[in-house]
Amino acid sequence: MVVTDSRTGFFIADTTVDPLQGLLPTNQELQQSFSSFIISASGWRKVFAASKHEEDRTEALDRADSFLVAFAALAMARHLGAGTTVLVGLDARPTGASIADISNRIFLSNGIAVRYLFIAAAPEIMAYSNREGIDAFFYISASHNPIGHNGFKFGRKGGVFTGQETASVSSVFKSLVEKADSCELVQQMSHSVKQQDYEQVLHAIAQEKEQAMLAYENLVLRTAADSRDEEAIGAMLATIKHSIEKHPLGIVGELNGSARGETIDRTFLSALGVRTLFLNDRPRQVVHPIVPEGENLELCRTELEKAFAADPAYQLGYVPDNDGDRGNIVYIQQSTGRAHILGAQELFALVASVELTLARAKHHNLAIAINGPTSLIIESIATRLGAVVARAEVGEANVVQLADQLRDKGYTVRLLGEGSNGGNITHPSKVRDPLNTLVSLIKLLTSETLFAEVTNQDVSPGASLSVENAVASLPKRTITEGFSLEAIMRIKSASHLKLKTAYEKLFAADFSVRAQELRERFGIVAWREEQLEGTVCRTGVGEDFRTGAGRGGLKILFLNQDGEATDFIWMRGSGTEPVFRILADAIGDDQARHDYLLAWQRSLVERADAEACLL
Repeated sequence: MVVTDSRTGFFIADTTVDPLQGLLPTNQELQQSFSSFIISASGWRKVFAASKHEEDRTEALDRADSFLVAFAALAMARHLGAGTTVLVGLDARPTGASIADISNRIFLSNGIAVRYLFIAAAPEIMAYSNREGIDAFFYISASHNPIGHNGFKFGRKGGVFTGQETASVSSVFKSLVEKADSCELVQQMSHSVKQQDYEQVLHAIAQEKEQAMLAYENLVLRTAADSRDEEAIGAMLATIKHSIEKHPLGIVGELNGSARGETIDRTFLSALGVRTLFLNDRPRQVVHPIVPEGENLELCRTELEKAFAADPAYQLGYVPDNDGDRGNIVYIQQSTGRAHILGAQELFALVASVELTLARAKHHNLAIAINGPTSLIIESIATRLGAVVARAEVGEANVVQLADQLRDKGYTVRLLGEGSNGGNITHPSKVRDPLNTLVSLIKLLTSETLFAEVTNQDVSPGASLSVENAVASLPKRTITEGFSLEAIMRIKSASHLKLKTAYEKLFAADFSVRAQELRERFGIVAWREEQLEGTVCRTGVGEDFRTGAGRGGLKILFLNQDGEATDFIWMRGSGTEPVFRILADAIGDDQARHDYLLAWQRSLVERADAEACLL
């Protein structure tokens, strides 16, 4: 029986066709396919398009990849155990339905109940996974990677698994790849599934999807109100609607064929009274590269300018990645009528200012959890608003776990996230969500009182509240853009430990040589080193302050004569490819200062890599 999606018309599955029937892949084919699989705590991914071209929009998988999918589902099934329930969903990539077809069969054959959403944004499936009776979610996605990629994220209760739990699943997966009889095993499992059992799962998709969107909307409302109380939520909605009547606001959503086209964005924003214009809002209607950075925001930028020219209420635009969990922003500069890209670090800082200002009015012991390369802008904002700053290693799961640890210590953590990567996580959400970001900006741009508090400016009643003025009020810093080619370095050394040891020696020697120049030119007189692994940030130089393979982040903070950190340089090696990501964060709007520090950092990493190769 062929089943199609009632919302999009897309093919879901043919229950009469077993996707694993027929010839088994050879061990060589399997190992070759596995060799390109990137497995990390933030998600598993590879090019699943049968052609192996990363921009191919085919729905087809090759044989070896089909069996790797089955192994991934079986690893998750064994982790959960029979008698549990798994929530399955996918982003808008063409290969998603084929991957889900195989996965669903493996889950059912292992006694695991399947609740299937088909296409769903990441925040939506995670919100629904909080529902009682759902033990975990299995999300098929490759986030911001090109359209021919796909992969998996695992989690429960609204958030992704910790690194340790993901490692447990990946260990089982790798053992299945190595065992000679694994292909035959999963083939038998897929064949054993009763057609009527599978059809029952597929026929429930529409109902599950409606319930998921309702759960998601409820979470967004609770997050916006910072309360579970229905009266508080109602009061918040009434306030926003009234504020928008006084300060009309329009938003352009350029969804680039993402899963956000099949969730609540249009209805939610319209219900607030926001004017909306959506483009490319049908899933798989991908018109430019997926990662929402740099030139990929250009279409949204130009469309926002057109919308503003026709209706000055239009001030914001957003573009998500394919799973819809980020949402980078463009905004109108009202003085010129031109639209500009809001940098990831500035966006995070602006939302942090809004949410910490609001939280201070009703909570005590405020804290914010961020990753290592997030700008020192946050320290400036947190100091002004009386909040503690805590830092974790790069990785969404790390900041979520760190925030939980802070709450256990009695802190209120309203906002967390990775300022260096775009988007924010607003509690009680556990994933970046463009709707949460937009709600924070909507509050800012429609309330004179809040705008005055956040920007520390006098705002007269009826004054124009603009992103341009809000951004201008932020502490000035010059920061390496995450998508910049200067932020990525290819390395030859296989050992991060050796590279870091060499780096530390080179840096100490360089600092001694440059000490006078640094003091006279930049007011830098000292430094300290921070090393970040998981949720832990250690201050100190050397191997005593790192563990294992030493794959965490390493940051050098530069200090002025008062002992205050004014700038930093940061680096972190990839766990999946021979690449180091680097960044410089410089005080003020002095581009030359930033460029000096970044060039120094590139030189240090390059020389350390060369030395590490000789050790």
